[in-house]
Amino acid sequence: MAQVGTMVRLKVDCLGNARGTRGVCFHVYELDLRGAQFIFENGNYDGFSEEDQRDFLEDIGVNEELSTYQFKHVIQVGRDFTNKLFNKALTNG
Repeated sequence: MAQVGTMVRLKVDCLGNARGTRGVCFHVYELDLRGAQFIFENGNYDGFSEEDQRDFLEDIGVNEELSTYQFKHVIQVGRDFTNKLFNKALTNG
């Protein structure tokens, strides 16, 4: 199960991203299912259950700088993406 800051690569085309695109976990949740939200290089994001993470995402490490990211709401995530907060993680591996 991913934690905030977990870096992944897509195993399949997803959310307008090609297979192999990098993403980073910005929020872990437990609703009906335990899961995590990831944002990808193109700025699209979504939640993935534990099963979906195994099927669609390849864990490639942890970005320590983002491991303390505090999720507030998706509008803030969009602002943070626009302000390039995730750039280093998504472009430099």
